Amino acid sequence: MTMRPIDVSWLRGEYGEECYSFIYIRATPEEVVARLGGRWEGFTPDPLPEEPDDYPRPGEPLGVTSIGDWTFVFDPDWIGTQEDVITKLSEGTRLVSQAALSIKGLDYFHWCENGEIRFCFGCDNEPLEEEPDEIVDVMTEIDKLYPSSSYFYKGPAFLLVEHLTGIRVTEQLLKSSTFMWGVVPEPSGS
Repeated sequence: MTMRPIDVSWLRGEYGEECYSFIYIRATPEEVVARLGGRWEGFTPDPLPEEPDDYPRPGEPLGVTSIGDWTFVFDPDWIGTQEDVITKLSEGTRLVSQAALSIKGLDYFHWCENGEIRFCFGCDNEPLEEEPDEIVDVMTEIDKLYPSSSYFYKGPAFLLVEHLTGIRVTEQLLKSSTFMWGVVPEPSGS
């Protein structure tokens, strides 16, 4: 396997204070919205906002779109960092979530399979005792590409997402997708 670094400057750059939270679930958008307690008929189509300053803020609608067999969720409330929510969302499938707020040094990553966290990384999470066998080689490769990067969001997280989902997230991919935007109930315990 040969990995290439990924350009994520479009998420940082001049908008370095902005946060992002992405969830990838191998399920249909309708299934994901239902699992989150939302009503699909209440979602409306629109593209991803052009400027990071216009991205949704907490309490605003989240966006979902299909990418192959996966649903990509642009999550303004960081649902993807709430372990009780993502483990439930992952029941019967695979879920990967990543979130960052670079100005505060917040950096989260979760990989779940069928209701169980397989790997996590984050500022308030201790990494699991050891990396699952499925990602040992890819993590070695990522460490070679990003030897001095202490922040997962500066590229390593995106390479691990690509390995686990087959999706190489780029600005072009997201901006060329039609998202369905809507509100889901706030998870209990938030």
